[in-house]
Amino acid sequence: MTVRVYLALGSNIGDRPQNLRRAVQLLDATETISVQKLSAVYETEPVGYEEQPAFLNMVIAADTELTPSQLLEAVLAVETQMGRVRTIRWGPRLIDIDILLYGRETVNSPNLQIPHPRMPERGFVLIPLRDVWGEEDVLPFFDKPLQEYIETLALDKEVHVWGTLDWGTGSGPSAS
Repeated sequence: MTVRVYLALGSNIGDRPQNLRRAVQLLDATETISVQKLSAVYETEPVGYEEQPAFLNMVIAADTELTPSQLLEAVLAVETQMGRVRTIRWGPRLIDIDILLYGRETVNSPNLQIPHPRMPERGFVLIPLRDVWGEEDVLPFFDKPLQEYIETLALDKEVHVWGTLDWGTGSGPSAS
């Protein structure tokens, strides 16, 4: 069974646009993951550990036949393949990929929580999610429409449109 998933991608070291582009390409090249839509790319200041460069963030909508745990394995494999090293929580990273939503399923395990628990608090996630959100307005498992969450955010960190991403496959989707 195919499920629509939403993944948040972020990068703040190295060639940030190329890191995002490569992550999208690797995800789409993963068997049973098909990238459908790309948000615009947004630049934001770091959250948590602030002594680091600004991030480029985006959200992708993809279809998959993987289970949530298999999807997590695939996401972690892409991060590893790209050279991600986990040192400082919320620290600098070449690539970060978070599973935001997996259809209408919830997962609550020690290594995976879906929907992503901090999603409603993060403008750098909600604003690009709005770009690719093709469902009804109300987010699954939350009590308000996506736009309402965005409007009520205290955006202490500005979220600026950086541009769009041409991920260079020639056959895949373009940014929304």
